[in-house]
Amino acid sequence: MDWSSKWALYSPDKIAFKEYETNKTLTFGELDRLANRLAHRFAAEYGIKKGDRVAVLAENCLEYIVLFCTAQKTGCILVPLNYRLSSAEIDFLLRDAKPKLVIGESKFQAQLEQAAYYRKIKHHWTLEALGSFCNKAIPTEYDAAFLKLPLRESDPVFILYTSGTTGFPKGALYTHKMLFWNSINTSMSLIVNSESRTINVMPPFHTGGWNVLTTPFFHHGGYTCLLKKFEPAAVLSLLQSERVSLFMGVPTMLKMLADEPAFERADFSSLHYIIVGGEPMPVPLIEKWHEKGVLIRQGYGMTEVGPNLTSLHHNDAMRKRGSIGRPNFYVEIKIADEQGRDCAPNQPGELLLRGPMVTPGYWRNRQATQKALESGWFHTGDLVRQDEDQYIYVVDRIKNMFISGGENVYPAEIERVIVTHPAVAEASVIAMPDEKWGETGRAFVVLHPGEQLTETALMEYCSTQLARFKIPKSVVFIPALPKNDTGKINRLALREKV
Repeated sequence: MDWSSKWALYSPDKIAFKEYETNKTLTFGELDRLANRLAHRFAAEYGIKKGDRVAVLAENCLEYIVLFCTAQKTGCILVPLNYRLSSAEIDFLLRDAKPKLVIGESKFQAQLEQAAYYRKIKHHWTLEALGSFCNKAIPTEYDAAFLKLPLRESDPVFILYTSGTTGFPKGALYTHKMLFWNSINTSMSLIVNSESRTINVMPPFHTGGWNVLTTPFFHHGGYTCLLKKFEPAAVLSLLQSERVSLFMGVPTMLKMLADEPAFERADFSSLHYIIVGGEPMPVPLIEKWHEKGVLIRQGYGMTEVGPNLTSLHHNDAMRKRGSIGRPNFYVEIKIADEQGRDCAPNQPGELLLRGPMVTPGYWRNRQATQKALESGWFHTGDLVRQDEDQYIYVVDRIKNMFISGGENVYPAEIERVIVTHPAVAEASVIAMPDEKWGETGRAFVVLHPGEQLTETALMEYCSTQLARFKIPKSVVFIPALPKNDTGKINRLALREKV
């Protein structure tokens, strides 16, 4: 489980991570030495032992990677906190996780101090103080090898809190076993080895920031450049200067990159392909990247499982457009109806998952654990269908489905039609109460700059491709759709608008 000590033995002088904003780097050897140093400090000064939680409120940085390696050595559990949350929301996470130590970046200190439970936590440390302690140029008495504690594969390495858009956040337990098998599934689906190079723009409080590419690359001895935030111009430049072989982004990011003036003259010859997740990527955007010689690999993942679960081979990006691909090697799936029976091809049902990459449950939440892991399968809450070639298509979230006049309506199906209109940039559909039909759809639509479109014209367009009961009853044109931290549309915020 101790990856840094292995790579320190095999490739001590090879750079493992770089921090874009400071240009600081850590080799595998330096990383292991600092992780040993921090493990000694945790034990000697904070009494941190296996199972103790260490909460962190910070952006992507090299210190976060040192903390991860320390968790692999000591068995402590990292709890990455979302720095975009309010103090009240952070307070809930601290009360739930009950960490022994909180590490906070100074720019977020006010958010921590206004969280009432923060004052009840025994040990506090600033990220800046941790950074000084992890100064690789200054040796300390803690630099000797740390006597690693025996860990089980079922021991957690992270508690990753879900976004909580439908209620209180749940802390998904992410174990050492999940970490390993996610890396294996990823490397068997993609090209991941010791020569692989990537840049990570996903936030560290999200599984995408850790487990889509960062930890699989680290496990395989690859290289990662960390960015604190997504800046299109910087990322476009780094894809070239860092000779990136794989990059992961959401469709919104890829659109912003493609809209950059420098995109047309960019050299992407080092890229094997780009991994896309979060939501389906529009076909015109796939084509735009294909014209630059960059292949697109769409996939599906979630915090509690994997997260790297399916992959659509780049050769099928157009032939099977809209698909999330087939399951990765060690992922077992089942598509079940409401009675738990297997669905026929192309019949929508809930996606159930099983395998070594599934969470054992939620932190201090037995009820949610039992509900999610009913009958030995993880219930995703996603409605999917599988075609005759075993390619999977996401229909919608079960909770997004509504019933209009006795018919099931899936907003994602309507949204896919609306965004094919040449004037439309983005769209989201939510259910609204209706006296006659029970519920009907309301579409929130963002137009491309300079475009004009009326509600009537858009409804007429939908009528050519959708059954009448699926056509939204009303359309609201807005400047931008609200998004959550990972670029997904925040439907809860839309509902609050009405």
